Amino acid sequence: MVRSALSIGVLSATVLLGGVALTSSASAEPGAAAAAPSKAVRYPADSLRALGDRIGLRIGTAVNMDELGSNTDYTKITAEQFSSVTPENVMKWQLVEPTRGTYDWAPADRLVAFAKTNKQLVRGHTLVWHSQLPTWLSSDGYTTTLSNDELKALLKKHVQDQVKHFKGDIWQWDVVNEAFDDDGKPRQTVWYKAWGGLGYIADAFRWAHEADPKALLFYNDYNLEFTGPKSNAVYDFVKTLKAQRVPIDGVGFQGHLDTQYGFPDLQNNLQRFADLGLKVAETEVDVRTFTQAAPNVNTPTDPLAPYAQESYWSRALKACLAVRECISFTPWGFGDTYSWIPGWFDNPQEGAALLYDADLKPKSQYYVIQQDLALAAGAPRRNGPGAGH
Repeated sequence: MVRSALSIGVLSATVLLGGVALTSSASAEPGAAAAAPSKAVRYPADSLRALGDRIGLRIGTAVNMDELGSNTDYTKITAEQFSSVTPENVMKWQLVEPTRGTYDWAPADRLVAFAKTNKQLVRGHTLVWHSQLPTWLSSDGYTTTLSNDELKALLKKHVQDQVKHFKGDIWQWDVVNEAFDDDGKPRQTVWYKAWGGLGYIADAFRWAHEADPKALLFYNDYNLEFTGPKSNAVYDFVKTLKAQRVPIDGVGFQGHLDTQYGFPDLQNNLQRFADLGLKVAETEVDVRTFTQAAPNVNTPTDPLAPYAQESYWSRALKACLAVRECISFTPWGFGDTYSWIPGWFDNPQEGAALLYDADLKPKSQYYVIQQDLALAAGAPRRNGPGAGH
């Protein structure tokens, strides 16, 4: 693989929650609806965020709030390298309303404050999902003791309360997450059963739009990257939503890739959804491979695997770069220690899926992404709310 000649700037930066801005060698304004500090935020000219900013592409990351602010290296990388942030967990219903009727916004508020301090945009994740629900609502996302009428009232209240709480601070909301199975059929979740179909999705988008008309509203799912039953079903369904004038602005392609499978026809799928008049985004990108057993779950078993991972990361980014309507590219975290992959894919073991290693040092995959962004000056420029300079 061609290696980038660019290097990561070594800085004497200080990044803190609550107001100490980053200092370095380049600056940028985010052009977002969210409030921003008056003091310019500075970061490396060869950072991912700075390179993406040249064509208006937001380079994001999912953020682990247990590490942000307490882990100096983690916090510094989050601020320096990324121009948007997504909460891994702290905006999910399980955490924001663990006890019925009592909200806990504090961790999510900390992330929003950090983003404002560091002039980043926020992707809200997620309003409607069958997973990570509070146990008082459902233990598995498919069964509940609550009546259909209760569920409908609760979902409306949850969507509108959460969107109103963060009104003006969220760039993109993942309004509905993973509503379809891989065979293209709707998931038979508590929401599907309460509505007797997929009507809850249109309602959720309308409720979210009422609560914050300026936020971009996305449907988000995995395996949309591959043309097949699921991607086709979501495509057809989104067309229906558009025909019904439902306020949907975009579709998120999660992008959880694996070197044991062929690379998907990602660019074509991004483009066909964009051709419906939608924004698109790669929202949860990682590239896993087979790894050794614990405790070496992030050491590939095949010494050639990192080269395949480099290729997949590069092709995933280039697919987004080629589609003007692709407005953000977000890896699902950046340090292998904090990845969800090894704990989920453990038989056989997979891991090593992110851009930084377990010690938060950049891997070869980072430099490939950096190089692709450095060479992307001729890519179509993104426009609209949130586009960088």
